[in-house]
Amino acid sequence: MMTYRDDILEVGRQPLPWEQLSGCNLLVTGATGLLGECLVDVLMSRQDKDYQVWASGRDEERARKIFARFMGRDTHFHFLPWDVTQPLALDVPFHYIIHAASPAAPHSFSTQPVETMLSNILGVHNLMAYGIHHGMKRMLYVSSGEVYGEGDGRDFTEEYSGYVNPLQARSCYPNSKRAAETLCAAYGQEYGAEYVIARPCHTYGPHFTAHDNRVYAQFIRNVLRGEDIVMKSTGQQYRSWCYVPDTVAGLLFILLKGTAGEAYNIADPTSDITIRQLADMVAAIGGREVIIQSPDIQEQAGYNPVQRSSFCTDRLCQLGWHPQGTMREKMLRTIETLMKNE
Repeated sequence: MMTYRDDILEVGRQPLPWEQLSGCNLLVTGATGLLGECLVDVLMSRQDKDYQVWASGRDEERARKIFARFMGRDTHFHFLPWDVTQPLALDVPFHYIIHAASPAAPHSFSTQPVETMLSNILGVHNLMAYGIHHGMKRMLYVSSGEVYGEGDGRDFTEEYSGYVNPLQARSCYPNSKRAAETLCAAYGQEYGAEYVIARPCHTYGPHFTAHDNRVYAQFIRNVLRGEDIVMKSTGQQYRSWCYVPDTVAGLLFILLKGTAGEAYNIADPTSDITIRQLADMVAAIGGREVIIQSPDIQEQAGYNPVQRSSFCTDRLCQLGWHPQGTMREKMLRTIETLMKNE
């Protein structure tokens, strides 16, 4: 049976023009988050790598734990403690920047909406300003499918733009992601900075943080503790999902093969399900039941109002990206990895 580690190694073997990274410095922001950690693992997994990986994050304690096998042991790895809302005081030429630093847990949108907005907008500004003076070849900005706002039932293509209420604090996330994308375009037009944009759907995998309160993380915590899954809604919201190694493979296809100035959706076309179906899947794997309870006021404030969020991935698939396997198989690997504490 495949393991999460096998999946990491498989992404590192994808048919990509890896030679573009030869002799380069790569900066990954948000490296202690779900996406960033997986991306660093993939980049470091390549045996013949001749590039330098700089992993940046605010949580140095978590970084020392998750990257212990690299720190002080692999000369291709460097950890950079840094808050992206601050200017980068360094003099290293970063040829490729993958900007994945952003609050992504719903509780941040209700409790820290100001910080959420600033991290997205100032992060792009600080990295672009640094990059154009330090040899940047390309920035990959990891945006979000939430930029599409409230849909009208159709699958989201990269040209779609739906309604987001600007007067709701919960809109701090989708609207700052939208503004950050526009800031990338502005830097491209005014300063000639080269960029590509990824719009991942809801992503799941084993290494979510302790404070991540997204639904899949809550469901998995329930079954790992031997508890029934507690839902705070009927779970009829329909979502696209993607396993984190598949999402990271998509990021690398976009970085190395994407057309400059374009945005690309990342979603597994075989993993479109309702929140209730997700809960039932995780509960069945863990041998538990699903229970519905009423949400409190703060939980309601962080909820995504979008009822249907289904992504069209034709543009990314044309680059050669094609995820394999079923969502249940990958969710099982996610839970087994956590049970083994890998």
